Amino acid sequence: MLSQQLIQSPVFRGINAEEMEELLQKVQYRIRKYHKGDMVAFREDRCENLMIVLKGSVKGEMLDPSGKTIKIEDIMAPYPIASAFLFGQKNQFPVNVTANADVEIFFLDKQSVIELFQNNKTFLVNYLNSISNRSQFLAQKLLFLSFKTIKGKLANYILKQAAPDKEKIELPKSQAEMAQFFGVTRPSFARSLKEMEQEGMIEVNRREIKIRDRRALFSLMQQ
Repeated sequence: MLSQQLIQSPVFRGINAEEMEELLQKVQYRIRKYHKGDMVAFREDRCENLMIVLKGSVKGEMLDPSGKTIKIEDIMAPYPIASAFLFGQKNQFPVNVTANADVEIFFLDKQSVIELFQNNKTFLVNYLNSISNRSQFLAQKLLFLSFKTIKGKLANYILKQAAPDKEKIELPKSQAEMAQFFGVTRPSFARSLKEMEQEGMIEVNRREIKIRDRRALFSLMQQ
């Protein structure tokens, strides 16, 4: 049931299924289906709807100045897409959005979103929290992309995952998937990881990485 799916989304969290049913009766919405590889939105398309992934996942990608595709993130159900860009003077998609597999997306037009802001405080607070979280994520992503070398990006990632008190982390994805996340080729990613190990900064055992020289990792971030 649609209401059950939507109340799992961060923007509708705290609203029960009965309330959600009542809200849906008062607004204009639609559901669209996409197949794997379909383009959901192009960068700089106007963002005129609140879009929530109901099934499957999409990915946000952008091109760097050299034309290389950089994966920004995957957005899984039941999270919203580009909710921070629905309002503002330049309400355009910041990245290309592509379906990772078969996907269903809920569309709620901007005027209906405004009406829900006026009529439901829970939705308003959830939405503000959602776009604030997205802004913080994008700020961290920009910081990550600012590192000039693959090793610098790796060092930042490892230290962030380890926090101050951990000596080991586990990569959540395969090297090929991590390379895509870093916006580099798999051989380049693997070579940088190996060089850092040879230089005594880390120890690698499959997906597990153990920090050997935290100071050296911080130095890589300055290069």
